[in-house]
Amino acid sequence: MHYTIQPCVLRFKQPATTSRGTYLDRKIWYIHLHEGNFHGLGECAPLYDLSCDYCEDMYGQIDKACRSLVDLGRIDYEAWADYPSIVFALETALLSLRGAQRGNNLCLFDNAFTRCETPITINGLVWMGSYDEMVARVEEKLKGGFKCIKIKIGAIAFDRELALLTSLRRRFPTEKLQIRVDANGGFSPVEAREVLERLHELDVHSIEQPIRQHQWAQMARLCRETPVPIALDEELIGINRLEDKQRLLDTVMPQYIILKPTLHGGIYGCEQWIEEARRRNIGFWITSALESNVGLNAISQWAAQTTDCTFPQGLGTGQLFEKNFSLTDLSLEGDKLWFRSEQQRRFEKEVARFENEFRSASSTVEMKTSGSTGRPKKFLAEKSRMISSAEATLSFLGLKKGDTALLCLPMDYVAGKMMVVRSMVGELRLVSVSPSSHPFRTLDFSPVFAALTPMQVVETLTNARETSLMKGVRQLIIGGGPLSPSLEEKLRLFPNNVWSTYGMTETLSHIAMRRVNGGSGERGYKPLPGVEVTLTEDNRLCINAPRVSDEKIVTNDLAELMADGSFFVMGRKDNVVCSGGIKLQIELIERKLSSHTSLPFVLTSVADEKLGEALVLLYREGDDVSTLESVCREVLDRYEVPRRFLPVDALPLTETQKPDRAFAKAIADRILGVNKI
Repeated sequence: MHYTIQPCVLRFKQPATTSRGTYLDRKIWYIHLHEGNFHGLGECAPLYDLSCDYCEDMYGQIDKACRSLVDLGRIDYEAWADYPSIVFALETALLSLRGAQRGNNLCLFDNAFTRCETPITINGLVWMGSYDEMVARVEEKLKGGFKCIKIKIGAIAFDRELALLTSLRRRFPTEKLQIRVDANGGFSPVEAREVLERLHELDVHSIEQPIRQHQWAQMARLCRETPVPIALDEELIGINRLEDKQRLLDTVMPQYIILKPTLHGGIYGCEQWIEEARRRNIGFWITSALESNVGLNAISQWAAQTTDCTFPQGLGTGQLFEKNFSLTDLSLEGDKLWFRSEQQRRFEKEVARFENEFRSASSTVEMKTSGSTGRPKKFLAEKSRMISSAEATLSFLGLKKGDTALLCLPMDYVAGKMMVVRSMVGELRLVSVSPSSHPFRTLDFSPVFAALTPMQVVETLTNARETSLMKGVRQLIIGGGPLSPSLEEKLRLFPNNVWSTYGMTETLSHIAMRRVNGGSGERGYKPLPGVEVTLTEDNRLCINAPRVSDEKIVTNDLAELMADGSFFVMGRKDNVVCSGGIKLQIELIERKLSSHTSLPFVLTSVADEKLGEALVLLYREGDDVSTLESVCREVLDRYEVPRRFLPVDALPLTETQKPDRAFAKAIADRILGVNKI
């Protein structure tokens, strides 16, 4: 195991004011643990004016702690007890490393929260400001659906703050809105007594740290006499030994304590606080302390592991920063914090439903074609044949039990379903990412096996970090459409195995592979073992794959057979345009153009009185049509140049991002209005 330390500055979207002062930015340190191919991530985020362990040489202290961790193979809690933010960073980095070994370094615990079964209810945080600013912030939280609001007080005159609280309570009774206030030690012991009486009149749930810490006798008296429950926060800072924790709680006996791992001893130290609080019937809740999304992610998962998350926790501060750690998928919906976005949760439910369906007693699964050549069709596929298809792929690619497999394709179609079947048959560790053009965006590691569409590959190549992860995939298969020459050129130098696949829904995914990278790549697709291909008299590809289909499948793909048994696909028979007596293959022309322009387009044809059929190019309205026209004249034969260039709001594509040929033709006919060019 080895480590690296990465300093980072977080900038607040707006000044964050407390009774101690105003934050504009803050410095944090990420700890990266590396063990083999696995990466763990932790965050050290001490507050310079508050944490007991903040010092000018934080980097040096973190480095010493990391060296100790590597040397001992464990955290020396006794030695680092007075450095809670460092302890928390080491704990979460280790948990993250173990998560990476299970397939996701951002999943630290296995609980109802990380399984997306239950969210965490949180309070809405309203920062100090002018009266008008605070009113606007409260309104924003209420519109957002929060039923518990925590308001920072002590920065402006208390009568103004009290007016705001009074207005809130008039509008919302206790059963509809819980109000908490946080004084951050902003009142003197004498002032605090009057403040508590006034807050009691408004049925405020609790007040955090009404007076400055280290005044145990005064705080104990307030806690004995208060009409409003008091929660200790800053008072816990620097109390890092068990006997001192016991002494503080026995002396003060607060109604609540508020636990922040960064400030209060890491997870280990906070769990000591919880055990002691429970013994004394003292309540608690868990709060973040202005960490980035890395720390917030860890604290949220630990909170779900530790406490009843129907009671509002204080875990929403990750939204305060301009640029935050972007790989976490925490999602706030109203006052509910989820481990995944709604889109990701929906996708994972689809995956789970299919897994259950595949394990059921039924011998078949419903499939739907992509619809690239007409309306999508449904049919029943035999599970035994799907298993045979999966076994062929697993064997061909040399995938082993425990290998990670990335699922980032829609579950409506065969490609997504077969990735799940392969993971089940091969006992692969499936990593599900809701389908998007950037499937590596939320990943921090390279899976062993991944299946992508050409569009996903193209978009991934626009991001250096995502490209690096894609290059690390040991077996990358690309299907759902042809690869452009320019894309193939970019993939040719990839270090691992990159394959273009040939197949269809009726063959239960691919039945042939073509190596794209290494040397000049391969021109033809090589059938998988047990698959035979022939040509019909009109050069359509005929597939004999008894493991996946009882009958030979005659496709509409025009192909060329090669001496070594591989085949080259020229295009679909129904995409041959006969223009002026010359047969033009739409896919071959698109391939030529795609290697010379990055502008998207779709080719189709319309009836023409003189030519019989004429080529038409559809492009996105707003794109530079003169560039497309110039490229066509430069790289195409004169018979291949489209006769018309038509702008459209959106290109006609199927759900799987293939050209929708039938729709494209209908659009061209509608725009032109007549069957002449």
